[in-house]
Formats: sequence, structure tokens, C-alpha cells
Amino acid sequence: MNFDFTDEQESFRQVIADFAKQEIAPHISKWDQDHYFPVDAVKKLGTLGAFGVSFPEAYGGGGGDFTTLCLAIEELAKVDSSIAITLSAGVGLGANPIYKFGSEEQRNRWLPEMCAGSSLGAFGLTEPDGGSDAGATRSSYAFDDRRMGFVINGSKAYITNSGTPITSVITITARGDDGISAFLVPSGTSGLTVEPPYRKLGWHSSDTHGLSLVDVFVEKEDLLGQPGRGFAQFLSILDDGRVAIAALACGLISACLDIAVDHANSRNAFGGPISRFQGVSFMCSEIAIKLEVARTMVYRAAWLKDMERPFKKEAAIAKAYSSEAAIDATRLALQVTGGAGFIEDSPIARHYRDAKILEIGEGTSEIQRLVIARELGLKL
Repeated sequence: MNFDFTDEQESFRQVIADFAKQEIAPHISKWDQDHYFPVDAVKKLGTLGAFGVSFPEAYGGGGGDFTTLCLAIEELAKVDSSIAITLSAGVGLGANPIYKFGSEEQRNRWLPEMCAGSSLGAFGLTEPDGGSDAGATRSSYAFDDRRMGFVINGSKAYITNSGTPITSVITITARGDDGISAFLVPSGTSGLTVEPPYRKLGWHSSDTHGLSLVDVFVEKEDLLGQPGRGFAQFLSILDDGRVAIAALACGLISACLDIAVDHANSRNAFGGPISRFQGVSFMCSEIAIKLEVARTMVYRAAWLKDMERPFKKEAAIAKAYSSEAAIDATRLALQVTGGAGFIEDSPIARHYRDAKILEIGEGTSEIQRLVIARELGLKL
């Protein structure tokens, strides 16, 4: 067993860490307050190769591995989860379906700009009446013989990166006679309406919208993958995304640990730093335990993917544990920082708000346990 990252992975991690410190940290409080999506910062992140790191050089990528992407997501999340999820969704939900299931023509059309970070893709799976039950898709499509293309009708909810100024295409699932299929719908397509952004509890600087599709026409060439296989395709995409969300959780937990330790050592009460009290020191220790376990799970799952070995169960375990550990970490860190952490301008307050969605996005904790149970061979 080797727990060391390669020199290349460590070097890229440091590049992203420096970017987060210099380009995000000074502004994130204002961005969070204003619910502002920082397009320029996202583009700068693209110039560093973050969006293309795990894709082949033939499409403008860096030829790296999935582990390196997870390291980048973790480093961003130490500073801000909104930027981290923008990267995670942009790669895992925007570009990855096209790379994994798209034709060579589709890859060459969309991936170079996505790898460069000059455009973003989105993943239109969730619907207003179907969250965890993604197979209950109500959006529909039919083939138009006259125009030789597909007409899509329906609605989607909570779609990340779907309404940014640089969103180029949204992959949409819809049901037809042969089952659920996936389609590439370019931004600005007639009949596609991006609804006003949600006012969310957390992830204020992440772009999230509902979508309405009324007689949206796409060319025959915009079918993504095999007809009737859209649902199966997207389930496999979610395995990657669950590990990436778990990596994001690790970054958030790490930030909570740093804040809690710094505050415990600098805050004086009863004649000395509060770190000398067991009640405080044990809370910091508990966060450290959760971080160590979460990281081990995350990078084990990422390694399995990079080795092209099965990792569905490991992805679900990493996601379930890490997301719940992140919520515990924010609670403990807020308890250590006390009133100072309860102020909205405090990073802990932002981390506290951001953590909850980790138990929900990319499959709830309950769905992760269902996946794990099935992988164990339990008769459900």
C-alpha cells in the first residue's frame, strides 16, 4: 500500500491551493453575500487546467487522472464549496457524459472549450417531482419525421451550472417509446427557458436553476449515447460524482479543523487558551478523526476508478460518510468558535450552511445506503 501522491499530483494540488488563496479567499465573503457567480475566477481556474485535468490531451485535456481532479476539488473546498462544486459539476456532470458516451463528433464539438474552462456544461436529470427517483422521468421526447430530429418537453430542477454566461450545453434526460434517452441541448435553443436562480441555504456562489423545455427541437446528431440507455448512462456518471462530492467534503472538513484549532489556541478564557480544556481539545480531535477517515475513503475510491476497477460501493461509502462527517465537523467547529462563528461574516457560518447539501446532491445519504446494500447482495 502506498499512500503517497505523485510529484505531479502534489504539484497540481499546490497550484490550485495557491489559486484558491489568492483569487478566491479575498472575495468569497462578498460573493457569498451577493449570491454572485464569479465568471472571471472560473475562467482563470480553467487556464490552470483544472477543468481538463482528467481528460485526454486530444480534447484539450491534461491527460491526468481522477485522483488529481479530486485533489483540486478538495483544495478549492478548503476555501469555498461553491467554486469547488462548480469545478466538480463542470467536469463530472457537464463534460464527462459527453466524453464517456458521446460520439467523436460530439466530443470534438464540446469538450475542448469545456476542458479550457471557457464554457460549462450541465446535467439535466433531476425533475420537480423526481429527486431520488430519477427513473421516474416525466420529461418526454418524440422523433419528428419531417425535421429529422427530436422534440423534447418537460422540466428540470436544481440544475448546477445551467444558467451561467458561459454555459454552452445541457444534457437532458427524457422518456420516449424506447425508454429514457439523453440529449445535448445547446444553450439558447428555442423553447429552452432557464428559470430565475434559486435562493439557496448554501452554495451561494454556485449557479443553480430550474429548466423548462417546451417543444425544444434538437438534431438527430444530438442524441447522447444509445437510445433508451440514458438512465443507465447517468447512473454510471453519478458514481464518479459521488467521489468528487466526498472530496469536496474533505476540503470543508479540513477548513473546519484549521479554524477550530487556530481559535482554540488563540482564544483566551479563565487565564489561558481554551485549547487546554478537554472539552475543546476533544472536539478538535474528533474533527481530525473524521477528516482522516474521509480522506482514506475518498482516495481509495478514486484509486479504484483510476485502476479501472469496480468502485460503485466504495463511491457510495465515501460519499455517505464524508458528507455526514462534514456536517458534524461544521457543528463542532462552530461550537469551538462560539459566538464568533455564529456571525455571518465568519467562514464557519458559510461552511455550516454549505455542508448540508452534501448529504443530498449526487444521491442522498439514504440512496447511498441503498446502493451499498445492493452491492452487499442484500435482497431488497
